[in-house]
Amino acid sequence: MDVKIDPSWKEHLKDEFNEPYFKELTDFVKDEYKSKTVYPAPKNIFRAFELCPFEKVKVVILGQDPYHGPRQANGLSFAVEKEMQLPPSLLNIFKEIESEFGKPLVHQDGDLSRWAVQGVLLLNATLTVRAHMANSHQGKGWEKFTDAVIRVLSDDREHLVFMLWGNYAKKKGSHIDFEKHLILESAHPSPLSVHNGFFGNGHFKKANDYLVEHGETPIDWL
Repeated sequence: MDVKIDPSWKEHLKDEFNEPYFKELTDFVKDEYKSKTVYPAPKNIFRAFELCPFEKVKVVILGQDPYHGPRQANGLSFAVEKEMQLPPSLLNIFKEIESEFGKPLVHQDGDLSRWAVQGVLLLNATLTVRAHMANSHQGKGWEKFTDAVIRVLSDDREHLVFMLWGNYAKKKGSHIDFEKHLILESAHPSPLSVHNGFFGNGHFKKANDYLVEHGETPIDWL
């Protein structure tokens, strides 16, 4: 797997690409794409990094696994291809945004690249998945790689916003320096937990207030 990733990320993550685990991960992923149906399309594995270079990151939204249905996963956490029906979690995210800002979304599709180019890193813990098999690529090395991504952002940048929804994301947030960054935690937006504290969490407005406070342009979430 030739790692096609924005040069700014290549520089900050170069040590990871040389680690033995990453070679094993690469071999595993290559074999999976050759012999199985795997999502997202190979060109989109590192799409989150392509659309949001290292220096441009303002907000990090952590997901767990890519969607495993046809034409859903597009390399951005919680997002789906433009023409696809919105998954329940994304629908709930949109509802929360509309509630916070008191107006309907301008964009109703689930692609979310419009957020990524503004500086929102939509990062899944695992970047690939076998079709119709949730979590099938967990424990192969992706988590170690994405932990390194979070760590290098925490260490080398200041005043970022990390949105950690659900217990999995909160655990992954252990690599973040709470003194330098804003950590926003709540329940996950899935239908199972959305009423346990995701609805009403105010994260999108809180993120924008923090960015403005530190001299950054806020994100247009609508």
